[in-house]
Amino acid sequence: MAPVSTPPAKEARSIFDSLGYEVLDDGDEFRARRKWREVRVTALADTADAPKRGELRCFVTWEENASRLRRELRDSNPEYEWAVIAVREGGDYEVARAPPCRVAV
Repeated sequence: MAPVSTPPAKEARSIFDSLGYEVLDDGDEFRARRKWREVRVTALADTADAPKRGELRCFVTWEENASRLRRELRDSNPEYEWAVIAVREGGDYEVARAPPCRVAV
């Protein structure tokens, strides 16, 4: 079982580095930049209040917390594109993106 009391910050950096992103800043939240795209990445040990504003955001959490975090993000319907990366103990991961935006007609 993953150490759920600490955020997967090291794993988050490793994932974005292996995807070819330049990782900027230290701490549990950092920026990952590649070409024109910059993503704000937050490593979480547990679910937390997601920011209401932003542009591209990615939340990296342990696999056992990912479903709850995705549900909370969908329910809060933030004004930005988001993704959740669920990290498994061995370092494997799975990415879940936000559902498509609903446009009122």
